[in-house]
Amino acid sequence: MSPPARRVVDEPAPKTDSESDPQSGGSAPAKRRTFNESAHKVPYWHGNYGVRQAPAQAMDGDGHLAPRSDQDTDVVAHAGRAVLALGALGVVYGDIGTSPLYAEQTIFLDHPHAATINPVGVYGMVSLIFWALTIVVSIKYAGFIMRAHNRGDGGIMALAALLQRKRVAKAAALVTLGIFGAALFFGDGMITPAISVLSAIEGLKVVDPALSHLVVPISVAILLVLFGVQRFGTGAVGWLFGPIMVFWFAVIAVLGLSQVIKHPGVLQGLSPSWGVRFFFGHPGASFLALGSVVLVVTGAEALYADRGHFGPGPIRMAWFTIVLPGVLLSYLGQAALVLSDPATKANPFYYLVPSWGRVAMVFLAAIATVIASQAVISGSYSVARQAVQMGLLPRLNILHTSKLEGQIYVPAINWTLCVGVVALVFGFQASEKLANAYGVAVTGTFVLNTVLFLAVARALWRTPTWKLAALGTLFLTVEVAFFAANLVKIFHGAWFPIAVGLVISGLMMTWRRGRNIVTRNRTKQEGPLDEFLDGLRSVKPPIVRVPGVAIFLSPGRETTPLALRAEVDHTHALHEKVVIVSVAELTVPQVDEAHRFEVNMIGHGLWKVAHVTARFGYQEKQDVPAALSLARKRGLLDRNLDLEGASYFISRITISPCDVPEMRRWRKKLFVAMARNAASPIDHFGLPTERTVIMGAQVTV
Repeated sequence: MSPPARRVVDEPAPKTDSESDPQSGGSAPAKRRTFNESAHKVPYWHGNYGVRQAPAQAMDGDGHLAPRSDQDTDVVAHAGRAVLALGALGVVYGDIGTSPLYAEQTIFLDHPHAATINPVGVYGMVSLIFWALTIVVSIKYAGFIMRAHNRGDGGIMALAALLQRKRVAKAAALVTLGIFGAALFFGDGMITPAISVLSAIEGLKVVDPALSHLVVPISVAILLVLFGVQRFGTGAVGWLFGPIMVFWFAVIAVLGLSQVIKHPGVLQGLSPSWGVRFFFGHPGASFLALGSVVLVVTGAEALYADRGHFGPGPIRMAWFTIVLPGVLLSYLGQAALVLSDPATKANPFYYLVPSWGRVAMVFLAAIATVIASQAVISGSYSVARQAVQMGLLPRLNILHTSKLEGQIYVPAINWTLCVGVVALVFGFQASEKLANAYGVAVTGTFVLNTVLFLAVARALWRTPTWKLAALGTLFLTVEVAFFAANLVKIFHGAWFPIAVGLVISGLMMTWRRGRNIVTRNRTKQEGPLDEFLDGLRSVKPPIVRVPGVAIFLSPGRETTPLALRAEVDHTHALHEKVVIVSVAELTVPQVDEAHRFEVNMIGHGLWKVAHVTARFGYQEKQDVPAALSLARKRGLLDRNLDLEGASYFISRITISPCDVPEMRRWRKKLFVAMARNAASPIDHFGLPTERTVIMGAQVTV
C-alpha cells in the first residue's frame, strides 16, 4: 500500500452507464424511471440545470475543499418539468387530494352550530377553506418555506439537520423541536391510511345503506393487502400513480363545477368577509370548527418533505395548475349542494355523484386513497432512514426494492404502522369519528416547521427581523389557531398522535443521548491509534504478520478499533495489509463525490496502516465494500489491494448499564434494549457475510 499521506478526491463523479456528459457530447441509453420514484438527484456541482461543471473551489485552512453553499447545491431534473409535476401528483398530493372525501362532511356533522345551512354558515365555511389553502399551502409551503433546503432536500428533519450543521444559536433546542415534529409524522402516518380508505369505502353507505356493515371489513382488507405488498416495492405500478391522480382531480373538479354552475352564488365564499361573518356569528362554535377545517390542508407537509424528489418548480406547477383548482371546485360544489339540499350534508362528496356513477366513484376513490396511503407509508420509511443515519434511531433493517433512488422498505416501520392503522379502523369505525384524532399531528408539525424556517431565515439568510415578524405573525396565527382548536378534541381521539409523537421522540432522544455516552466511553477504552501502532514494535515475542488484507471498521481515525486490539491480543498476529474504515454520517441528503473519501497513512515503517474516511448522506446506502472499490479505482488505495479477498473485522459491543448518573436508570435500560434489537452491522454496511469476523467487546452506559 503506497498512497500519499493524505488525499481528498476533488474531481466530479465519473459518468455511469445511465449518464452522459453534455460537455463532451456523450450519450448513453436512458434509464426507465417511474413517476413515484426520484426523477432527479441532488448534484454537487454548480451550473445551470443539466449542465455539469466543476468550478474552482476555495480551500480551508487545513487544505480541504471548502464546502459549497447549501443554496448553490440543489436538485437537477432528469425529466421535463411537466413529467415531474405528473409524478408529484401521485406522491406529493395523494393526501391533500383525497381530503374532499371527508373534510366538509366532518365540518357539517361535527359543528352544526357554526356550519349552519344558510349563506353565512356555508359561505363562511367555504371562505375558511379557501384561505386556509391559500395561506398554509400556496403562500407558506409553495411560496416561502420551499426556499429553505438542505442541499436540495426538504422536510422538517432536513431543516433540523441544516440548523445543526450550521451550529446556529440554540441549535440543540431547535433540533429537539425537529425531532418531535418528525415523531408526529409517524402519528400522521397511521391516521392518514385509516381515514382515507375508510372515507372512500363509506361511499357504499350512499350506494346502499344495507352495505354499511361491509365498510370496516373491506377497509381492513385493503389496508392489510397494501402493507403486505410493500416488500415488493411499487415500481411495477408506480408509473400509473400520476395519471390516475390526474383523472381523480379532473373527476372531482367536473363534479364540483356542475354544482357551481347551478349555484354560482357560492363563489361569494371566496371573499374573506364571509369568514369574518362566520366567526362573529358564533365565536365559540366557529373556533372549534377550525379543528375540522384543518382537514383540507392535511398533507401540505408533503409538498416540502418531497422537495428533494421532484424539485420546487414541478411541485408548485402541479399545485397551482391541477391540485388547487380540483380540490377547490370540489369544496365549492359540495357547499353549493348542501345549501340547496341540506340532507346531503351526511356525505356531500358522494351525493355530488349521480346515482348511476357512485359504485364507480367508490372504486376510483379507493384507488386514490391507496395511492395517498402509499405516499405516507413511503414517507415514513424515508423519515426513519433519515433518523437512523442522523444518529436518532438504532440501525434498522432497510431493504432496497428498486435500483432507482427513493425505493426502500423498512419491515419494522411497515408492520408497526400496519398494527396502528388496523387498530384505528377497528377502534373508530368511521371516518367522521377518526377525524377527531386527525389534525393535532398535522398542525403541530406546521407550527414546528414555521419556527425552524424562521430560525433558518434569520440565522443563515440574515433576513430582517421585521420581515420575519410579519411572516411569523401570518403563519403562526393561523397554525396556532388550528392547533388549539384541535386540542379540545384531546379526549375524543386527538391523544393518539400526541402519544405516538411523545413515545417516538422519547426513543429518539434516548438513543441520541445514550449513543453519545457510549461513544465517549468506547473512545476511552480504544485508546489512541498512534500509540497502539508504535507499541507493536516492542511487543515480545514479536507480532507475526500473516498474508492477506484485514479491514477494520472504526468510529474515528484517532482511536484503535476494538476488533484490532482483540486480534493482536488473542492471536498475537496481524495481517500484512491493514485498512481502517470510518463511516461518517453527514447531515446532508447525499454527499458530493468530491468529498466522499479521505485517506490517511497512520503509523511508521512496517506498522503503517491506511485509514479511509467514507462519508455518506442520510439518504444513501452505506455500502463499505463498494466505497472501498471506488476509492481504489480512483487511486486513493493501492491498485493491487485485494479487496475481493479481504477479511472484515467488526466489534460486537455488549452495552451494560452502570451506576454513573448520566441518564436515568429506565432510560439506560431502554437504550440497551434498543441497541440489542438494532439491525446487524453486516447488513447495514453491506459487508460480505462469509468474510466478516465479529469480535466481542463490552462498553458501559
